[in-house]
Amino acid sequence: MNPIVIVPARMASTRLPGKPLADIHGKAMIVHVMDRAAEANCGPVVCAAAEAEIIDAVTDAGYQAVLTDPDHPSGSDRIFEALNICDPDGAHDVIVNLQGDLPTLDPALVRTVAGLLDNADVDIGTLVAEITEDAERTNPNVVKCVAPLDDTHTAARALYFTRATAPHGDGPLWHHIGIYAYRRAALSRFVSLPPGMLEQREKLEQLRALESGMRIDAARVDTVPLGVDTPADLDRARTLLA
Repeated sequence: MNPIVIVPARMASTRLPGKPLADIHGKAMIVHVMDRAAEANCGPVVCAAAEAEIIDAVTDAGYQAVLTDPDHPSGSDRIFEALNICDPDGAHDVIVNLQGDLPTLDPALVRTVAGLLDNADVDIGTLVAEITEDAERTNPNVVKCVAPLDDTHTAARALYFTRATAPHGDGPLWHHIGIYAYRRAALSRFVSLPPGMLEQREKLEQLRALESGMRIDAARVDTVPLGVDTPADLDRARTLLA
């Protein structure tokens, strides 16, 4: 495999406008994310930016960035455009989609998600962590991955993703972590597909892949990385990175 890590970023955010450039100890949040991605040593790292000011922050820090259409409906569409700009000859066959709001991410997670594609049958890899707080079991904002995982199985094929509490019965529930590794052909196919029925109902993009027969495998990790969506999240990230 020849992976590349692409980090989509845009300034529009309803709860934290301009968050890619939010200051964390003198460095923009997007640059912290690029640092974590580079520390993973999983391949070159590129920012797929929707605005020029993000490009400036990333390139000033010594990283590569490409300007993409600000009107993309999803991060997957944004990284696909960036991929074709920075790698038009198709040298990279695995693309890691790393969210631009994970400044405290453990770099090992990047390697873990890419490693799922060592299995030639897998189209897309992603990550999950066991839900340990009771409130998260019924919280529709916590997306659950339904997969045959337990203490003896560290990775398995994802059967479904849902905002509901699932599966029913005794046993662990798995919090989906929105980090993905795509085979290049799978990403190309995915962005060409129309939104699926279940995708539109659950408001979960990954269901488009499952509805179309693509295989997604999920690997267990220990914790859910902090996603910065609010001013309180930003304060917590500053504390963690102090």
